[in-house]
Amino acid sequence: MSAGPLDHRLTAPIRKDGAFATYLEVPGSVELLGTGRAVKVAGTLDGHPFEATLMPSGAGLHWLPIRAALTKTIGKATAGDLVDVLLTHRNS
Repeated sequence: MSAGPLDHRLTAPIRKDGAFATYLEVPGSVELLGTGRAVKVAGTLDGHPFEATLMPSGAGLHWLPIRAALTKTIGKATAGDLVDVLLTHRNS
């Protein structure tokens, strides 16, 4: 699948016990994106725009790293806090 629009919504808990300081798991991402490789995306987290690289977990899904500035903007940084995600565009 190449760059282009996406319309994928999910609600996921913040995780802090993995390869990234703060991240979300994106279930079904390999099927959605058609690859298990890293993919650049854009969208919103709790209504706030972001761009990031979905990183392959090695377990059939991708991780969405969340920068500290964005956790501050959305007011959520604790493991288990639920975040509403809308992936709107695949950039790579």
